[in-house]
Amino acid sequence: MSTEVRPPAGIGEAATRRQIVAWGLWDWGSAAFNAVILTFVFSVYLTDAVGENLGGSISASTWLGWSLGIAGFLIAVLAPVTGQRFDAAGRRKRALGVLTFATVAAMAAMFFVRDSVEYLWLGLVLLAVGSVIFELAGVPYNAMLRQVSTPSNIGRVSGFGWAMGYFGGIVLLLLCYFGFIAGDGDTRGALGFPTDGGLNIRMVALLAAIWFAAFAIPVLLKVPELPRPQADPGADKAGFAESYRILWRDLRSLWSADRRTVYFLGASALFRDGLAGVFTFGAVLAVNVYGISAGDVLLFGVAANVLSAVGALTAGRFDDRIGPKTVIASSLAAMIVVGVVLMAVSGPGMFWIFGLLLCLFVGPAQSSSRTFLARITPPGREGQMFGLYATTGRAVSFLSPTLFGLFAWWFGADRAGILGLLIVLALGLAALTVVRAPERS
Repeated sequence: MSTEVRPPAGIGEAATRRQIVAWGLWDWGSAAFNAVILTFVFSVYLTDAVGENLGGSISASTWLGWSLGIAGFLIAVLAPVTGQRFDAAGRRKRALGVLTFATVAAMAAMFFVRDSVEYLWLGLVLLAVGSVIFELAGVPYNAMLRQVSTPSNIGRVSGFGWAMGYFGGIVLLLLCYFGFIAGDGDTRGALGFPTDGGLNIRMVALLAAIWFAAFAIPVLLKVPELPRPQADPGADKAGFAESYRILWRDLRSLWSADRRTVYFLGASALFRDGLAGVFTFGAVLAVNVYGISAGDVLLFGVAANVLSAVGALTAGRFDDRIGPKTVIASSLAAMIVVGVVLMAVSGPGMFWIFGLLLCLFVGPAQSSSRTFLARITPPGREGQMFGLYATTGRAVSFLSPTLFGLFAWWFGADRAGILGLLIVLALGLAALTVVRAPERS
């Protein structure tokens, strides 16, 4: 018996190209937090400059890990019920706006984190708080996918959003590098900002905040608010604690009606952690194993993001034609094969070839994972399901780092850590094989 879920009449059917672009621009802007603040610039500034003279036996990097770990726990706990409440109240767009600009405020406040150890704690708190709010903002944003797409183009729209995120990160990183960071001496970048007190990096944080704010505005203006659904009775009036009881009620109902969603959340948590591990440890492997210079790592990162974006755009069309499960499974299988080859080769040239080929399949798997869940989610429950999507992803986020470290230690070589990442991808692929694909429209 088919359990296909179709959105209510009108949802997504009248979406215009301008609305799709406006939705994708949020992804473009959000790269300011992911790429600049969390990954490449501000977090590095905290550990290498602000916390350089931190006393005691605990390093600044350790404190960073702990603060982000606490943030991850809060995200896992809060994401499902906040998404559920956004849906029930019919305030998905309002929630996106509030959470986005709260993230922007945290980013802008990072301007006050000077290059001195007493500012480390302010920086860690702002980074952790920003991480929680940013991840919660991603719940209503992902849930809006169905509002700006139809069953026939949801794959292309999702791929467009992922590609916008990749390209936005590339453009902003290059602007930050050449404008504020490149060079030596007391002033840096083409704009010549002084390094005293970390001013050049603090200006990067301010630019990132403005960038995110500017590109988040179109989706708030162009995409209409979702009508209040009738899918979750009582959730709109429930208190925060009561929301957890409703969440448990809904999960039991979901388990009884269609266990596929629960199985997919588990499978996607596994392979998404493997995908994250590819980017997390890519730079380490490039330098320590394959001999790429530290200066060329940024160039490799730019090329990797370009290919991931191209892969997401291309796979979106296949998603709409053959379904997201086939796209995800094919991408994961290809990554495992390329990863095995990567373990056997050496030298910068081979890493450029096979490392970039590996990245080509990351975007398709990420994009189609989002469309898979959107296609099977009951109407009116998108926020709740994408909240669970965030939670399950956090629940197993220790797997890739742990297995990478375990195999690198066991064999006494960083190269062996690749095997740990491949095992996580293989587990995700195996779990996905038992999940029934969404019904074709």
